[in-house]
Amino acid sequence: MQQAHLPVARAPTDPPESDDMQPTQPPAGPDPYYGFAGCYRHPDRLTGVRCIRCNRPICPECQRQASVGFHCPDDVRAGAATVRRGRTVVGAPVGSQVPYITWALIALNVLIYLVTGLGPGSSLIDNTNTELFRDWELVPNVVGFRHDYLRLVTAAFLHLGPLHIFLNMFALLAIGPPLERVMGWWRYLAVYLLGALGGSVAILLFGDVRQPVVGASGAIFGLFAAALVLSRLVGFNTRALTITIGLNFVFTFSVPGISKLGHVGGFVLGGLASLALLGWSLNSRKPWNDRLRTIQLVSLAGLLAVLVALALWRTEQLHDQLLRELNAVNAVSSHVGSGNLPLSTGVDAAGENYSRVITGVE
Repeated sequence: MQQAHLPVARAPTDPPESDDMQPTQPPAGPDPYYGFAGCYRHPDRLTGVRCIRCNRPICPECQRQASVGFHCPDDVRAGAATVRRGRTVVGAPVGSQVPYITWALIALNVLIYLVTGLGPGSSLIDNTNTELFRDWELVPNVVGFRHDYLRLVTAAFLHLGPLHIFLNMFALLAIGPPLERVMGWWRYLAVYLLGALGGSVAILLFGDVRQPVVGASGAIFGLFAAALVLSRLVGFNTRALTITIGLNFVFTFSVPGISKLGHVGGFVLGGLASLALLGWSLNSRKPWNDRLRTIQLVSLAGLLAVLVALALWRTEQLHDQLLRELNAVNAVSSHVGSGNLPLSTGVDAAGENYSRVITGVE
């Protein structure tokens, strides 16, 4: 009988006799990493979570919570691009923006007050003696004679003493941030500046031509009007705001030394500017579109043009009136024999004298 040659059993660790390598067999027990893959953005991080939109593996850092499961950052970004962002009644993007313009206006007003208060010959209690204060205060006669139109704006950044600037900045801090969030920064700034200019033009048209006036109250009353218009439009309870505005007007007309024209002019222009931002319509359901933006820009520019035209007309009127008065004084002086009075002295001296005893503040 021939001896049968039986195959010899090999240990599992022995390499196969064939030169061809065989694939590694999975372990006998369950593999804890089976089915896991590297994150599509971080391949070195294994994950078992996949985006429910594109099915790509995403690690915990890339997971974005969805109503069901998770999304990857790319799909979240693509979805956000197709979603129209909400807008307020005047077209500003909805969101909790930081009120940078309000903070900047407060900082600018305080800085200018410190410059005038700490300048030569002045103090924080009496800051009217600096050259900057005299060059920026609103004196209708000086504006008319010199055609110094910048005073119509610069006067809104001057304040007479610590109590004056504290009250104005406190009011701006209270009403400014919520309005800036609703209106957006450029609309908010436009209403503020138009209110300031409206108060100055009202003083130029109807005020005492020799009385200097300073203060930001015209701009703040413009913001009061804007808050009242927008609050009533969206259906908010405006009782507290109405009482606050009413008390400010009572204070304006009952306390001497406050510029009534500046407050009323700022309030009127602030209200008109707010209506312009609404497209001259109180329909809160009107959709936002490019046409409304065009109406806003054209209307705000129109209000500015009207104010500029009134200021130019009144300035020329004051200029001619001052020339007639000074020519009459020079004629009388020449007849008496005391010599002609310099034209600039008659105006400059008055402006400088009145700037030391200011009785009109905004």
